Amino acid sequence: MLPRAIVWPLLLLLKACSNDPGTGPAEIKWDRDICNRCRMVVSDPHFSAQIRHFPEGKRSRVEKFDDIGCAMLWLDQQVWKDDPTVEVWVADFQTGDWLDARSATYVSQNTTPMEYGLGAQPGPGGMSFEQAKSHVYDVEQRFNRHGVQLLERLKEKADRREDAK
Repeated sequence: MLPRAIVWPLLLLLKACSNDPGTGPAEIKWDRDICNRCRMVVSDPHFSAQIRHFPEGKRSRVEKFDDIGCAMLWLDQQVWKDDPTVEVWVADFQTGDWLDARSATYVSQNTTPMEYGLGAQPGPGGMSFEQAKSHVYDVEQRFNRHGVQLLERLKEKADRREDAK
């Protein structure tokens, strides 16, 4: 077993090399990091988001997203979604600076990676976090409705082919 005089400095060195302060937004490797929900590459610094959560007994984890809509939908599926220690960060759509997503406001006239259409900004003049979440669910329902209609049409087409045989 290694002596404590060697182990402690090595542990401190490893901790210092991790580059993760344990809170706040993490560095994103643009065009390399993958969205945790849709699996697309995170490439637009003006519409990305991050969620930092704290698994029990472990270091914090940062999940990265290409669109605030993906982050909101993913977070709603987590059992710890209401934990007050969870940090949600979103990029300012004008500057790319990180904002606390729960205190940012959202404007909807944007073209975003997943077409939820929301851009975050500091200060007043837009939707609240909860209003933005409602907007995301409306968009998701509209997309899903079309997907269901497409599946129904494909099934009808397959049934007609079967009837023609």
